[in-house]
Amino acid sequence: MLPDIKPAPNVKQAVPFFMVTDIDASLRFYVDGLGFELTNAWRPHGKIEWCSLRRDSVALMLQEYREGRRPSGPLGQGVSVCFMCADAIAIYHELVSRQVAARRPFVGNGLWVTSVQDPDGYRLDFESPTDAAEESVYSDSR
Repeated sequence: MLPDIKPAPNVKQAVPFFMVTDIDASLRFYVDGLGFELTNAWRPHGKIEWCSLRRDSVALMLQEYREGRRPSGPLGQGVSVCFMCADAIAIYHELVSRQVAARRPFVGNGLWVTSVQDPDGYRLDFESPTDAAEESVYSDSR
């Protein structure tokens, strides 16, 4: 009998793709604030309209709405992307040092969680495993 041979994984990564209202403001937030690196950009009219960003092993894409294409209503409503980290507390300190309004870490579902909101209202959670008690709030004095 031949052993079962599993094919190599086909689906490799999910990449969040955010439509944004001001790509320059978004790039300042993601690159200068969150430490992402611009890895690819599309400039059909001399200005970035779409780009790919990477930090460590995660990626995301941004695209600016074209004139007259932005939907009505708030962007980012109900959207949250969770980045699983080795140390969310270190991310919190890094973001605060860059003047990013990061939420004080708390424990939820066995994870330290610190959150930020991008210029269009998309919520980004940075999380890492912990054995601290549920609903604990991080204190800098620890």
